[in-house]
Amino acid sequence: MNLSFLFVEWLGTPLWMWSSFFALVIAILSFDLGILHKQNKEIGVGESVRLSALYIALGLTFGGWVWWYLGSEAGLAYMTGFVVEKTLALDNVFVIALIFSFFAVPRIYQHRVLFWGILGVIVLRAIMIGVGATLVAEFAWLLYVFAAFLVVTGIKMLVIKEAEPDVSKNILVRFMRSRFNVTEEHHGERFFVRKANPRTGRVTWFITPLFMALVMVEVADVIFAVDSVPAIFAITTDPFIVYTSNIFAILGLRALYFALAAMIHRFRYLKPALAIVLIFIGSKIFLADLLGLEKFPAALSLSITFAIIAAGVVWSLLKTRDPQQPA
Repeated sequence: MNLSFLFVEWLGTPLWMWSSFFALVIAILSFDLGILHKQNKEIGVGESVRLSALYIALGLTFGGWVWWYLGSEAGLAYMTGFVVEKTLALDNVFVIALIFSFFAVPRIYQHRVLFWGILGVIVLRAIMIGVGATLVAEFAWLLYVFAAFLVVTGIKMLVIKEAEPDVSKNILVRFMRSRFNVTEEHHGERFFVRKANPRTGRVTWFITPLFMALVMVEVADVIFAVDSVPAIFAITTDPFIVYTSNIFAILGLRALYFALAAMIHRFRYLKPALAIVLIFIGSKIFLADLLGLEKFPAALSLSITFAIIAAGVVWSLLKTRDPQQPA
């Protein structure tokens, strides 16, 4: 059998590397759904933390392989992207919690929504990153547009206090309720159900609140990707590094959600840290030009990014600890 096609480059990386990555992701998701969560069950905080640690270890291990096989520059870029994307993904938890609360999704079915949501993310991020990589390769000046966008976004996050989103007023929720048959009650783990239409008496398909929650989770990810995709392109323009760091950072979001949702109030000061990270990532492209550097040092970039995020986490935990407990 001729396997020479596996060494053909696609987006600057041999096909065997892309296919190996996708095979690994499929294996991880199959193990998660087929073995760990073969049956629907509530995920406790302890299990959530353990699964999160496993996913983070897998992401870092893959980053170690990137470092070994593609070199330190690629390894540092992957690690920086992984840290940034992981932290930006945490900001998604608050919105997902609001969506689950609004649609009254039972905890036992939340993992199902998040699992299928991750599959959608894998496809949507591939499209967005593929388009972004093509545009950046064709128009190099777009990197400066991405960088400026990150700086402006970070400043807005620092100075403008965002109001809590009202899911009931969301245009997509109103559209689905007005255009489709929607049940008010849940039907177990089902996204669709056949039942008699109360207006016509005919048996027809209805979408359940669980499916509406899934759609809203997917849309939330697209909105968050508007920040995260430019952020990773400002770190590296290698599509393989961009995509793999993105996906490994998001893969563990399902597991991490159940722990963070229970203690989201403890990370009150993480958002300002995220804003500063976005400003730094965007500004370092302009700073490198001012200093006459071809690229901002990858090791320094990772160190500064990690230090900002770590400071935000530590400060949040210190400021929100129970004052009645002894220090």
